[in-house]
Amino acid sequence: MRLTDFWQRLEQVFGAGYAHSVAHDQVLTQLGGRTIEEALAGGEETAVVWRAVVAAYPERVPARLR
Repeated sequence: MRLTDFWQRLEQVFGAGYAHSVAHDQVLTQLGGRTIEEALAGGEETAVVWRAVVAAYPERVPARLR
């Protein structure tokens, strides 16, 4: 998954303004206690990060984006 696709999906799930806040502020256990931004900056693959988002927010991510 391209990084631009990742951000588009995150914005579809959380809204344009809130998506970046979630990426910056929310620590996900699925990412080893890192935020989305930290995981991406650390070289984690976007598909791995996206799967962590889906696991952390299953009620928010629609099936078509999983």
